[in-house]
Amino acid sequence: MSEQAPLIVPSLSLVVLVGASGSGKSTFARAHFKPTEILSSDHYRGVVSDDENDQAASAAAFEVLHFIAGKRLASGRLAVVDATNVQADARRPLVALAREHHVLPVAIVLDMPEKLCHARNAGRPDRQFGPHVVRGQSRELRRSLKELRREGFRYVHVLSSPEEVAAATIERQRLWTDRRDERGPFDIIGDVHGCFDELVELLEALGYKLEGLPDAPRASHPEGRRAIFLGDLVDRGPRSPDVLRLAMAMVASGAALCVPGNHDVKLLKKLRGRDVKPTHGLERTLEQLEAETDAFKAKAADFIDGLVSHYVLDDGNLAVAHAGVKEAFQGRGSGAVREFCLYGETTGETDEYGLPVRYNWASEYRGKAMVVYGHTPTTVAEWENRTICIDTGCVFGGALTALRYPERELVEVKARRVYYEPAKPLAPLAGEPKAGSRGQAYDVLDIDDVRGRRAIRTRVHGMVTIREENAAAALEAMSRFAVDPRWLIYLPPTMSPSETAKDGGLLEHPREAFAYFRQNGVGRVVCEEKHMGSRAVLVVCRDEAARRRRFRLDEGPLGVCTTRTGRPFFSDEARSRELIDRVRAAMDRADLWAELRTDWVCLDAELLPWSAKAQDLLRGQYAAVGSSGRASLDAAVRALTMTAARDESARVLLERHAARKAAMDGYVAAYRRYCWPVRSLSDIRLAPFHLLASEGAVHASRDHGFHLRQLARLAEVDPAFFVETPHRVVDLSDPQSEAQAVAFWTEMVERGGEGMVVKSWEWVVRGPRGLVQPAIKCRGPEYLRIIYGPEYLAPQHLARLRHRSVSGKRALALREYALGLEALHRFVEGEPLHRVHECVFGVLALESEPVDPRL
Repeated sequence: MSEQAPLIVPSLSLVVLVGASGSGKSTFARAHFKPTEILSSDHYRGVVSDDENDQAASAAAFEVLHFIAGKRLASGRLAVVDATNVQADARRPLVALAREHHVLPVAIVLDMPEKLCHARNAGRPDRQFGPHVVRGQSRELRRSLKELRREGFRYVHVLSSPEEVAAATIERQRLWTDRRDERGPFDIIGDVHGCFDELVELLEALGYKLEGLPDAPRASHPEGRRAIFLGDLVDRGPRSPDVLRLAMAMVASGAALCVPGNHDVKLLKKLRGRDVKPTHGLERTLEQLEAETDAFKAKAADFIDGLVSHYVLDDGNLAVAHAGVKEAFQGRGSGAVREFCLYGETTGETDEYGLPVRYNWASEYRGKAMVVYGHTPTTVAEWENRTICIDTGCVFGGALTALRYPERELVEVKARRVYYEPAKPLAPLAGEPKAGSRGQAYDVLDIDDVRGRRAIRTRVHGMVTIREENAAAALEAMSRFAVDPRWLIYLPPTMSPSETAKDGGLLEHPREAFAYFRQNGVGRVVCEEKHMGSRAVLVVCRDEAARRRRFRLDEGPLGVCTTRTGRPFFSDEARSRELIDRVRAAMDRADLWAELRTDWVCLDAELLPWSAKAQDLLRGQYAAVGSSGRASLDAAVRALTMTAARDESARVLLERHAARKAAMDGYVAAYRRYCWPVRSLSDIRLAPFHLLASEGAVHASRDHGFHLRQLARLAEVDPAFFVETPHRVVDLSDPQSEAQAVAFWTEMVERGGEGMVVKSWEWVVRGPRGLVQPAIKCRGPEYLRIIYGPEYLAPQHLARLRHRSVSGKRALALREYALGLEALHRFVEGEPLHRVHECVFGVLALESEPVDPRL
């Protein structure tokens, strides 16, 4: 007896079980599918009515079942519908659902004898209905057997006996489009259109070894790379048969993959005898094929006929198709998917050249996979939302382009001549946007990318959740006050203070910061002076070409200086330009552009003095207290002094007011140290301390010594503007090293400094409990008067403040830190603007978390 063949089920499909009540569908489903894959009509009747046998609830139950099945299919999950499904009317919406989600519908029919079904039902108390029910269902089932394929089921499996059901096995087959296990590296080649000489030159430039050209071609890459042809191998160019021969040989040997183009499919139809007009270059291909044998033509037709609409590769990180593939189509199979992959999407309009106007699907693309495609010739291959068109119009006199993956490097060879005059000029006409440019679509951010509750995956701290109410607050600030989002590639995190000092007369002391890092396994830290200024992020381009290439800005300043909430630092644009130019010039004089091999940088810095807003706060709020309050205290102290001379009981009150006056004097002196008038750029100082990113690199892998050394060079070449950051490196296993750092802090705060920031020597450190704080601030007692008030060191106030908790602040700091680094990585790696902005927006949203702002 021959072994029963397995039942083929595509790994992404809608499986419909068909059978009368009692045929064993639920038992079969449980035996072969995961519980989460099975959608039972009985279960959903129970969900909506508390009674699985309540037939009156069937309509509502199936409404829920179809909804959940749709959600599973939309997320790329197999769904199994466990219901009788013996009537065409019951199956019709399921086939429509499969088509809606571009998956294949599969019918598994359990055609069991009526007596067996009735006997099984009789043994179940909840199935006490007469044999006429099963008889009617069986009759409907047998009437349907011949109709299932016509209804749209691509696979129909019929099991006609209990023995067949018991012996059945399921074989899940991935779709032909699914090659996620193939990770490359790949060389993806744009539309060739018969340009054989340029194709050979490009393959050689990519490192392929070619032999036997043109009649018996062989190609291989010494490093095991594979080519991927994006279709349109033929038409318009001079040597379409030779291109076909080479592509077929490479695919057959495993050196290449290939997807079909619309010109290839049109040729296939002609070779199969269909009535196709020989236009748009097909006439040239047919003329060239006249010199080929019938066997070659048949082989070419079979080759094209066997090509798959698109491929999803590298664990879903890469998708290739001739005209592109939307996220909802990736890894799926249907006529609509194939049509889109071949022709793209049109608006129904035609342009002045009589060509269809194509809908720019790439401007709305938000998928995980990088999509590489061709079809629409462009003068320059440009990225847009993780998609790129690499048809650079070789046959029209442009170039033949390849994208190396995963390197994301473009390699091109120029066309030797114009082989075919395009209906629409390839080069832009005067006053027109550049061909292939998507206008400003790349720069348009969609509100749906940021609003509502969101979970953002970061590479250093896992998933960071943004609550809906925080997103709403950030949306208001970002949309009204922030700089052009193309410049916003980073926002800095908040910073936690040290734990409250456990003894002595201070609120904060370095020993608590050192203890935190020691407890988290950090052996070396750096203590940097905390400049009393305003946090500033600078993005600076070397020249206009860098601004255009990296930030897609054709005009305006060559950089920005923003606050920690993404707002422009200066309302005066001229001053902002002057500051950016000063940084550019210092970078040039310090030779950092060349050394870093970059034409842009992102810096983290302090801008001194405090911003105008902070100065207004100090003068308007604190200074008022300082002047009027001090005058009142002076009068009170004078009066109490005279009273105490006559009445000893007044001395306690005198000492209390005298202490308050001394505190007030220190308070006024504290805020005056940090403010001075700013009339021009010469009154401003910049203290950069982090070289965050440059072309091709996020410098989080470098220790803080690297950052401080590099940025100190700016102060060397322009000491009148740049401030070097004084610092001490501390070995936490050495008490003397620690004592020297405490002395460094003490001396600093005694002369009026704000304090210092203690950082682990390495940027990203993980301790026993996860990610370690990147920095802990330890502020001096006089500066803290500005934060907590002039009398905060009084024993009764200090005792209360010692109960402050920093845990919420630290959790917030880590989330913002992770989002900031993620934004930089995404920008450096060339991710689309909305992906970078998602992280930057997240940092701003977290700023509205309810955390004590004095911490």
